[in-house]
Amino acid sequence: MAKYFDVHPENPQQRTLSQVADIIRGGGLVAYPTDSCFALGAQLGNRDGLDRIRSIRRLDDRHHFTLMCQDFAQLAHFVRLDNAVFRAIKASTPGSYTFILPATKEAPRRLLHPKKKTVGVRIPDHVVARALLAELGEPLLSSTLLLPDQEKPLTQGWEIKEELDHVVDAVLDSGDCGVEPTTVIDFSQGEPEIVRRGAGDPSRFE
Repeated sequence: MAKYFDVHPENPQQRTLSQVADIIRGGGLVAYPTDSCFALGAQLGNRDGLDRIRSIRRLDDRHHFTLMCQDFAQLAHFVRLDNAVFRAIKASTPGSYTFILPATKEAPRRLLHPKKKTVGVRIPDHVVARALLAELGEPLLSSTLLLPDQEKPLTQGWEIKEELDHVVDAVLDSGDCGVEPTTVIDFSQGEPEIVRRGAGDPSRFE
């Protein structure tokens, strides 16, 4: 049965964030809010967490998982950036964008696209998500909480608790968050390619 944590959207309680971070470090899978709907999150090297996300969402091995990062320094540790791409991404973060980029050796191999050796990265513009990442001290392996056969992501913490009670370990809720997935930009070939139009304004990459 999943634990349910309710925190203030602007001043999340540190004690609660510490509890959620401990669950993640202990191998748990959590649902947490971002600026573009809820996401499922697990620790970076958590193979079981990765498999559980794949099972919940029915994903194949070509799905791009996202490293949810606290800041740009953390992001740049896991992906390769030339100067032009650096400037383009820097100007758009934090925000509701996921960027697909060539991975560095620091990125866990099992997260990478099997052929392209790329990974998704993003920095959320959401107080609670950023606070959780700060408490954790490392990126969160993440994927949008969009269930199979559903057109829209789940957006209410209590609803997620009811729906996923026996397949996640915790739900972190802070009230309303985004209802639309991120805009996905593929920079793996150097030039931006809009893979998915979502919450972030795609016009700056057209």
